[in-house]
Amino acid sequence: MADPGPLFLGIDVGTSGVRACLLDQAGRRRGFSAVPLPPGRRSGTHSEQDPQAWWAALLAAVDGLAARQPLAAVAALALDATAATLLATDARGRPLGPALMYDDRRAGDAAERVLAVAPGDPRDPAAAALGPSAGLAKWLWLRAHHPGARILHQADWLIGRLLGGRFGITDAHTALKTGYDPVRRTWPDWVRALAGTGLPRVHAPGTPLGRLAPDLARRWKMTGPPWVAAGTTDSTAAVLATGVQAAGEAVTVLGSTLVLKVASPRPIFFAPGGVYSHRLPDGLWLAGGASNSGGRVLAQHFSPEEIERLGRRIDPRRPLCLEYYPLPGPGERFPVADPELPPRLTPRPRDEARFLQGLLEGMARIERLGYRRLAALGAPAPTRVVSLGGGARNDVWRAIRQRRLGVPVTLAREQEAACGAARLARLAWREVQR
Repeated sequence: MADPGPLFLGIDVGTSGVRACLLDQAGRRRGFSAVPLPPGRRSGTHSEQDPQAWWAALLAAVDGLAARQPLAAVAALALDATAATLLATDARGRPLGPALMYDDRRAGDAAERVLAVAPGDPRDPAAAALGPSAGLAKWLWLRAHHPGARILHQADWLIGRLLGGRFGITDAHTALKTGYDPVRRTWPDWVRALAGTGLPRVHAPGTPLGRLAPDLARRWKMTGPPWVAAGTTDSTAAVLATGVQAAGEAVTVLGSTLVLKVASPRPIFFAPGGVYSHRLPDGLWLAGGASNSGGRVLAQHFSPEEIERLGRRIDPRRPLCLEYYPLPGPGERFPVADPELPPRLTPRPRDEARFLQGLLEGMARIERLGYRRLAALGAPAPTRVVSLGGGARNDVWRAIRQRRLGVPVTLAREQEAACGAARLARLAWREVQR
């Protein structure tokens, strides 16, 4: 095989595991490795995970990649992690307790403090920092329970360790839910007044931050050592992996929930509807929202084997008259913002294949409504939709969605967020070469 030239490493730290992807200059995948994470602890409003487990899994994932693929040519690496996951550390970056995960909601009182001083304009970027699960509320909760501690996002702590102990650095995507304004590219005064000292320096995703710690470069037999780049959130990395780059191109993530993103020439924020935007490296914005509908609803009624078997009896060209709004329980975020919205799953046909079709059609209807909602707020209408997640491979669902949306719906050629992070590493290396 010809020399691929410089290689680029992306690391995806998700909720269930850590994955490492190696790309060459042309964006071709040259290697991949995955290591599971132990499940977090959930009880009531609390959702926690051990930060040391992240680091151990990160090391194991890259170790596994290095065992199968020489990493000497790695020129840069980048990392993505879950948004609004925070932890408290001492001055040397040692965790003082478990991390508060993205879905932890214990910071209700802190969220009320945020709401009291945040801008009242529902289209202000502050939309992303509202609520008990947002990063800003968690920041305040951790600061109150660990006076004098350093507060870090998940990605910041891991990047700091990759840099050999340089903490206090974050990326603009990770900082969004802690109150960073991506339009003005600054921490607003009201956030500074609430958070106090210690807010991290914010860099655009793909910015070169420094060299990999020498001991890690030796561990993985990397020459250089390679550059470490500012990363992004896991959902945005998944979109970057697809190569979507033109205004109007959209990505639907069909996972446990239904996440909609569309490339837009302008940022879209709308607090009541849970809509916010990330600035992409090419100047476009990624605007979107997330419904509570999705694969979790299907799993309540059918096993994967049943979905496959019953799906063979569904004709996607013949829609049913069922008007379902499939939800796993009461409450919806987007495109309908109603914390009390009940699931609508009746009447239920005796034929299980028809019931499954009704669920799939109901979620396709939510997807169409979501993109129309984004368009009403100022985003482009989708010209095509690229699908990610477990449900993206269901051909019957894809046909139903394509009929509902009226635009081509395709399966993303690259499904791994780690490969999106590797694209940011390549961007950082090109910046260094200029």
